[in-house]
Amino acid sequence: MNKVYPSAAEALRGVVADGQLLAVGGFGLCGIPEALIAALRDSGKKDLTVISNNAGVDGFGLGQLLETRQIRKMISSYVGENKEFERQFLAKELELEFTPQGTLAEKLRAGGAGIPAFYVRTGVGTLIAEGKETREFDGETYIMERALMPDVSLVKAYKADKSGNLVFRRTARNFNPAVAMAGKLTVVEVEQIVETGEIDPDSVHLPGIYVHRIVLNANPEKRIEKKTLTPKTEA
Repeated sequence: MNKVYPSAAEALRGVVADGQLLAVGGFGLCGIPEALIAALRDSGKKDLTVISNNAGVDGFGLGQLLETRQIRKMISSYVGENKEFERQFLAKELELEFTPQGTLAEKLRAGGAGIPAFYVRTGVGTLIAEGKETREFDGETYIMERALMPDVSLVKAYKADKSGNLVFRRTARNFNPAVAMAGKLTVVEVEQIVETGEIDPDSVHLPGIYVHRIVLNANPEKRIEKKTLTPKTEA
């Protein structure tokens, strides 16, 4: 089975559709599948529900899909760096399922492990718990959270072999393995593709069984947030 596709557009062809539940890897702008997000934008698919730790920034990452109004709902942990997101949300043009970061990670992990739901203390007594089942364990109240199992997952890795075995690079690993495992169909963007067997088995971070399609993006922009310091003043 050939998992390697010639372009991001080809990798998404016949995979994405209106109204789907998608998951996108990354943390902030670190480790986001830039080419796949752009190809999703160009596909014109709309009414999407997107699971992602954050919503990108204006004009980049998932911010592009917000500008084109292709996202109907976000399931996210942090959304504070996107003015268009703020505008749409306050105007009630965009739905938001706000999810604590650890809970979001576990919802994806559980989805990949085939676990439909789990109990957690985070959010008890807050808006997060509204409408959710609660149970008591050892004198503590827990809320039940449902796992996330997206129709399609878009993932960024550093290297893949042609069988889809993946290597992630440092902090760019972040949410990507959990997103890849949770997806019913997973498309991965990588900077290097090597022959099957060239990656030492002990160096594989995620086995190819979770990967369905691979696309090469050898020179991603990798635009990340930059640390800004206040200039020192004379004493």
